[in-house]
Amino acid sequence: MKILITGATSGIGRQLALDYNADGHEVIAIGRNEEALAELDLLGMTSHQIDLTDRAQALDFFATLTVVDLAILNAGTCEYVDLPEFDSAMVARVMRANVESMAISIEGVLPLLRQSSAPHLVGVGSSAAYLPLPRAEAYGASKAAVAYLIDTLRVDLARENIAVSLVSPGFVRTPLTDRNDFPMPMRIEVEEASRRIRKGIAERKKEIHFPKRFTLVMKLFGLLPRGLWLPIAKRMVKK
Repeated sequence: MKILITGATSGIGRQLALDYNADGHEVIAIGRNEEALAELDLLGMTSHQIDLTDRAQALDFFATLTVVDLAILNAGTCEYVDLPEFDSAMVARVMRANVESMAISIEGVLPLLRQSSAPHLVGVGSSAAYLPLPRAEAYGASKAAVAYLIDTLRVDLARENIAVSLVSPGFVRTPLTDRNDFPMPMRIEVEEASRRIRKGIAERKKEIHFPKRFTLVMKLFGLLPRGLWLPIAKRMVKK
């Protein structure tokens, strides 16, 4: 299987690239970190240093590729709002890295997936999209947009028999979450996250969320009327 992975130089994306490569698949790894990409090259992958927020550069790159069977769009970042200061530039930066780069990647990769006999598009979101969380105005909004984008594509691409999956992880130990300054309940190792994502992809699940003890609770809280959730969220802010 020919697999394209964005955000492949760190965290979940890197682990997925390593594991799929170890299983004998052809992996195209896309990222920004030149040194990390060189390490993937040494392991037999094909790596490319691409800025996916640069539409012209990204689309020119995708146009050089042929058939792709599985595209895992994982590139993204996380920054938090610290009131009373509200930084609109930071919000724009997060939305660009998480949403705009994914939209550009989708535009580039769909023609490649259409050449496959069993195409599969996967977008990596977050369980943060399930409900409003403290300080997550930028990150949560971006991941909510990702979830809507992927869910809508699943509807529109069904007529073309392109499978579409959304990955909604809880906390995973990565360089990104290592920067967090708050408790991260039920955080799992990146190797376990990769295992669960690959299993869900193999089963062509519509949503792959984990660890379920955490994400199911988040989903249940998300079903609460906002008037009931707000007091709980306020107590979280006080803590």
